[in-house]
Amino acid sequence: MEEQGISRSVRGRSKREILIEEATPYILAIFVNICFAGFNIVTKVSLDQGMSCYVLLAYSNAFGTLASTPLALIFERKHVRKISLLVLRDAFFLGFIGSVLGRVLYFVGLQYTSPIFASAMFNLLPSITFIFAVICRMEKMEISNNSSRAKVAGTIVAFSGAALMTLYKGVTVVSMHSLIYNSHHSVSSSSKLSSNKNWIKGSLLLIISLILLSGFYVLQGKSLKRYSAPITLTSLMCLSGTLVSIIIVAILDHKANWRLSWNIALLGPLYNGVVMCAIITCVQILVIQRRGPVFLTAFRPLSTIVVGIIQLFILGEALHMGSIVGTVLIILGLYVTIWGKEKEIKEIKMQNPLDDAIA
Repeated sequence: MEEQGISRSVRGRSKREILIEEATPYILAIFVNICFAGFNIVTKVSLDQGMSCYVLLAYSNAFGTLASTPLALIFERKHVRKISLLVLRDAFFLGFIGSVLGRVLYFVGLQYTSPIFASAMFNLLPSITFIFAVICRMEKMEISNNSSRAKVAGTIVAFSGAALMTLYKGVTVVSMHSLIYNSHHSVSSSSKLSSNKNWIKGSLLLIISLILLSGFYVLQGKSLKRYSAPITLTSLMCLSGTLVSIIIVAILDHKANWRLSWNIALLGPLYNGVVMCAIITCVQILVIQRRGPVFLTAFRPLSTIVVGIIQLFILGEALHMGSIVGTVLIILGLYVTIWGKEKEIKEIKMQNPLDDAIA
């Protein structure tokens, strides 16, 4: 009887462990996208509180360096010793493209638009990366294949949603009183968002930043094939981003206020550096290693939904018809693109055994 009880408890524990193991990627993917939602909200609040986007950029990279370096020394100690001039060169260019240019354009675009708009635009990244890969001949596009047609259709739908969000704001669907800003700020923020010129300018800056980030991810993938230490590479990118950001601030905004106070503005650089550069980098690596990049991308719309809820109930910014319909189209295009990519991967896996048999 005792042996049967022990075997049952062992079986129960093993099932529980299997359940935890299967659920972990889902929990981590949800965590990543909630953090991305927080990134858009916290960054928007810091910028609206008067922090210079260039100073925010410099502090974010500095905090990212300080947070990711210990993690690199703990988890990738062997790789730290293998840093070469080629790795340093890659880290500098990646830091310049992703940590400086891409991020500062994203900050300015976010400042001109709204968190939900920027978050929805971020769902365009797979489509932009697909276009970038086709132009660079890194990915073949055969219209006769269903997978290629799906990726093209998804890209067209997603960009149609982005164009709708950019050119058509529409009527206010729902609005709430801000829990953070006072009424004066809400009015000034609303009048700022009502400027179509700033809205279109912000949209273009966000799209340019996403083009840079898509190129950054492609180049980062190539660099990681040569140097398989993503946390160390992130630390080096943040370090190069810090140095370049300081130079940019000195040239473009030398009168900027560098003082950090113990208020919500301090949360911006801390969140950008510690959470987004260090913690999220490690978590994304774990998810991609277990389930692949497509799995992680599929959860990205969750970030947009969370941003929309926070923007409405906490920031008090209204949701417009154009933003809602455009977001739905972008998310629809994202999932069509993901479906096409998944189908392409399955087709390649099915063809490989045939190729091996012929060989």
